[in-house]
Amino acid sequence: MSETTHSAPPVVRFATSPDRYRHWKLEVDGAVATVTLRVDEHGGLVPGYDLKMNSYDLGVDIELYDLVQRLRFEHPEVKAVVMTGGLDRMFCAGANIRMLAQSTHAWKVNFCKFTNETRNGIEDATEHSGQTWIAALNGTAAGGGYELALACDQIVLVDDGSSAVSLPEVPLLGVLPGTGGLTRVVDKRHVRKDRADVFATKSEGFRGRTAVEWGLVDAAVPRNSLDGEVARRAAEAAAASTRPAGAIGVALPPLDRKDEGDAITYPYLSARIDRAKHLVEITVSGPHDAPPADPAAQGADYWPLAVTRALDDLILHLRTNELDLGIWVLRAVGDHERVLAHDAQLRERAGDWFVNEVRHYYKRTLKRLDVTSRSLLAVIEPGTAFAGLLAELALAADRQYMLEGVYEDRDDDAVPATIVLTPANDGDYPMGNGLSRLRSRFWGHDEELEAVRARIGEPLDAAAAVELGLVTLALDDIDFDEELRIVLEERASLSPDALTGMEANHRFVGPETLETKIFGRLTAWQNWIFIRPNASGPDGALRRYGTGRKGDYDLERI
Repeated sequence: MSETTHSAPPVVRFATSPDRYRHWKLEVDGAVATVTLRVDEHGGLVPGYDLKMNSYDLGVDIELYDLVQRLRFEHPEVKAVVMTGGLDRMFCAGANIRMLAQSTHAWKVNFCKFTNETRNGIEDATEHSGQTWIAALNGTAAGGGYELALACDQIVLVDDGSSAVSLPEVPLLGVLPGTGGLTRVVDKRHVRKDRADVFATKSEGFRGRTAVEWGLVDAAVPRNSLDGEVARRAAEAAAASTRPAGAIGVALPPLDRKDEGDAITYPYLSARIDRAKHLVEITVSGPHDAPPADPAAQGADYWPLAVTRALDDLILHLRTNELDLGIWVLRAVGDHERVLAHDAQLRERAGDWFVNEVRHYYKRTLKRLDVTSRSLLAVIEPGTAFAGLLAELALAADRQYMLEGVYEDRDDDAVPATIVLTPANDGDYPMGNGLSRLRSRFWGHDEELEAVRARIGEPLDAAAAVELGLVTLALDDIDFDEELRIVLEERASLSPDALTGMEANHRFVGPETLETKIFGRLTAWQNWIFIRPNASGPDGALRRYGTGRKGDYDLERI
């Protein structure tokens, strides 16, 4: 089967809830939650494969992402999370090979990206939410199964003479561990590079004492001691947690989303699609009211959380289901004073468990936007609400276009647009490189960065924004619409592949981190390898997996 014969992938919905899970089970016992992976073999998201041996596809990971979110918001009492497998002597066999073999390249890329983001979310929960994740490997963890364990803070492996951890992608499939395995082995678990080399080319992996000695797991214990060892570690983690005692969780109800033709709307977000121009216009709306006295009491309707949930859902929907919409035009509208009031509350109450979760959720959603392979353009006009936390959207864009003054022939009451930066823009929502978007923008230009910092809190009109380097171009109403039309048409005429590579290079400056390595290095190489005949050709390893025949490789190094 060649990739050109594949039927179109289904429209993927990322919204789910525990009562709809087919693959995961969540149990909460006081301060410790247990999440068990028992994959429904016949529950694949797409027909054509069975999810045997606790292997997974995108549907399994959508449930895991939802589970991670709910633990953070709905269960403040949970201070440690134990992840284990529900099959006998099998934790997880990793991503389903037949799913990968039959998938389009775009599907594989989006699958790996979303899976990586979910793993990052688990690590973020351990670091910032006081919910330490512990992997209790009740059996073999292979490929993506071991990568799932690597996202946890601690790994305990059953020592039964057969259970092992492995990354068999290179020797068996001719591809790479696509969800950060290679990077986490050396950067996170500090496995020596020669040992990592041996491990990644040894398809059967390592068991027991060797896995512990090499740093691949933290402990290996007999089967009858596994529960006790994991319980001990979970209790220690819970005792050290910063999660509050007695807090009431905030429910995450289904999103109020309406799909009407080429328009998608949420209470504070809208998207209007123009297929002829290959673009979508995304407009974020500011809050209707001042921030509430008790954000947690407002729950999912709390404006920063409502906006973040909608934006998260929209990003996932567009980048998975709307591949031809290569340009996203970003706008923010509303009362910027109310935006700034919410921005201030998020900072002032950062120590509150709920506000903390909202802040980190917004941070992760912005990171998802950063690694999305779409051209992002911010348009700043009268009525804009690019202030504080919403200014992050403009800073995330590849270019910013600002109107000087007002549209003379439109609204007599309009006032010129301004943007307002706050301390939040200087570090509250870091990118994957560990830098703020503001610092990334002025990387290597410290004097310009300091000039901007000196104007934090001040409404900046078009002239000031241009002088400070905060926008790409500012034009009056005579030229603005025409210039924007030309820019969008030009962008749509360029190679999407070249744009993806160009944008990824420009967005992440400065230091390399675990995240930038996974998305910028590992994922880029994995994507290239996926389209090579050694992996995906008719005689490649992915095609021949399970047939008893090894892939027929072209041995030329590229």
